[in-house]
Amino acid sequence: MAVKKKKCDHLLAFEPSQRKLAKKYECDECVKTGDSWVHLRTCQECGVTLCCDSSPNKHASKHGNSHGHPVIISAEPNEDWAWCYADNTFLRF
Repeated sequence: MAVKKKKCDHLLAFEPSQRKLAKKYECDECVKTGDSWVHLRTCQECGVTLCCDSSPNKHASKHGNSHGHPVIISAEPNEDWAWCYADNTFLRF
């Protein structure tokens, strides 16, 4: 039986050429508390840059879920991908 791939309308509507980029390389929330992070992600709804789920505070996913902002991109150099929290889907661009 073939597995049907989940369709994500959030990523279908995402335009990589119009993506919001990190303004600075730091987690906005970790800076406030003096914490550290592993990798950074930038919200494509509001442009805030926060730490990933490999980081202790997981600010990006907390933000995405609490604010209803499903799509983030990697803020890491040379990483061109997006993730949708709502549909758990990945897009490389």
